[in-house]
Amino acid sequence: MARHLITSALPYINGIKHLGNMVGSMLPADVYSRYLRQRGHDVLYICATDEHGTPAELAAKEAGISVAEFCAQAHDAQKTVYDGFELSFDYFGRSSSAQNREITQHFARRLQENGFIEERAIRQVYSPVDGRFLPDRYVEGTCPHCGYDKARGDQCENCTRVLDPTDLIEPRSAISGSTELEVRETKHLFLRQSALQHEVEAWVADHEEEWPQLASSIARKWLTEGLHDRAITRDLDWGVPVPADTWPELAAEGKVFYVWFDAPIEYIGATKEWADLDPANRDYKAWWYEAEDVRYTQFMAKDNVPFHTVMFPATQLATREPWKKVDYVKAFNWLTYYGGKFSTSQKRGVFTDQALEILPADFWRYFLIANAPESDDSSFTWEHFAATVNKDLGGTLGNFVNRVLTFSRKKFGDEVPAGTAAGAAEARLGEQIAELLAEYEGHMETLQYRKAAAALRALWSAGNAYLDEKAPWLEVKTDLEGAALTLRTAMNLIHLYSVVSEPFIPASARAMRSAFDLADDTAAWVTPEQAKALDAVPAGTPFTVPPVLFARVTEEDLESYRERFGGSPEA
Repeated sequence: MARHLITSALPYINGIKHLGNMVGSMLPADVYSRYLRQRGHDVLYICATDEHGTPAELAAKEAGISVAEFCAQAHDAQKTVYDGFELSFDYFGRSSSAQNREITQHFARRLQENGFIEERAIRQVYSPVDGRFLPDRYVEGTCPHCGYDKARGDQCENCTRVLDPTDLIEPRSAISGSTELEVRETKHLFLRQSALQHEVEAWVADHEEEWPQLASSIARKWLTEGLHDRAITRDLDWGVPVPADTWPELAAEGKVFYVWFDAPIEYIGATKEWADLDPANRDYKAWWYEAEDVRYTQFMAKDNVPFHTVMFPATQLATREPWKKVDYVKAFNWLTYYGGKFSTSQKRGVFTDQALEILPADFWRYFLIANAPESDDSSFTWEHFAATVNKDLGGTLGNFVNRVLTFSRKKFGDEVPAGTAAGAAEARLGEQIAELLAEYEGHMETLQYRKAAAALRALWSAGNAYLDEKAPWLEVKTDLEGAALTLRTAMNLIHLYSVVSEPFIPASARAMRSAFDLADDTAAWVTPEQAKALDAVPAGTPFTVPPVLFARVTEEDLESYRERFGGSPEA
């Protein structure tokens, strides 16, 4: 079996994330990780909170606590939500960890030794009112490209163009709001990305044909425009400090590394955090250094693609060390809220903690993956959400489970009935299930989430079609043994569904599986060939009827959700 390293874009520490963040990185990474583990692969799924940079400082200031305390509290709050969604991280770390500081400083020293870092004097925005230089995100203003009036000095949230603070029209301090800004000279470290252009181009060329078009087109666009040298230090109190043994003057001035320099390194840092918990049995370098047998897959939304396909690979290449670079980048478009953006800052849309307050995680997991914004942006509406979960989860899967187990208990008691041997209908069903399962596996292997969800839904629908064909509620009146066979077959479908649905809806899968008192139920996966037999649950197996798996989302529910969250971005 292969070794799979999986990372999802680090959620920023500032605030609970919305559903768009969930579907754009962490949830699809979890679904893939669960699937690979079930297939017997060695999987390491790593993520962490991204804790450095200006928003953390600003949020801590607003909360009236230290930035370290703010980040610790926010990390725990985010982790609680991710646990609620059953994200199966092997480790969920923190970019402010000692391990990340150590590895980031190591990277910087290596880049310096290899001639890829230069110290340059630059002119930077200074606020006399605040008495400090203002790093990029401390400056807000109007984007010169799209006219968005809340653009930050590093990147426009609206059009995603990368900016410098001096590019902004009518700039103002994010701390005090002062527009009395000056431009003064200061020194910073620059990564000479221009010197790495050809190496990065060659590396991308070796991978982009395999990547989805969204990822490869964004990487190619950046390379076509040309890589520019970029400042990798900032004037902040919070961050990975510039090492004094290499840059004593800058260290004395309190310079720290830019958050986008250290954040991707935290994938490695978090793996070291994980390894350091059990050093006798874990080695982070086995996954990251000379790890030629590892398949590395990254998950992220499209605004993160340039940093992961161009900037971080450039940094890794410049170390001249054999650090593992990404093999496959699964990039997503945006999930919108009634056609408008979810916005953490403007509190628009459904946020992940709120989602769990009103409905179980499996409702959200299934809807988001079944409507993943893969080829284009997709829109969340309450109407679409309710229609999807009511039809697919409640009407197709939940109804099948409930009516099979309830009817069988009523007619045959609390054990799986025996009945006659499987006949032609069961043989046809087995072939159909095997074909659909193979299709489902193929889409999961290639990370086509919408198609995988459609194949899984088709598997559930096949059970209902079989039940309608055999009609055991009629069959029981004329052929008791035949009805028993039908129900036994249907119960085997429920068990199969419990196994193969686990990546999408883990809690519901456990409920289905635990309905059967199988002493030796060790099946991690069901292959298409195994599925044909539909005999994993033998006659005589005790079973129980679980509570309703998926309560219906009613029109009254929708009214309350629209009132609470708005029926449109403008509401």
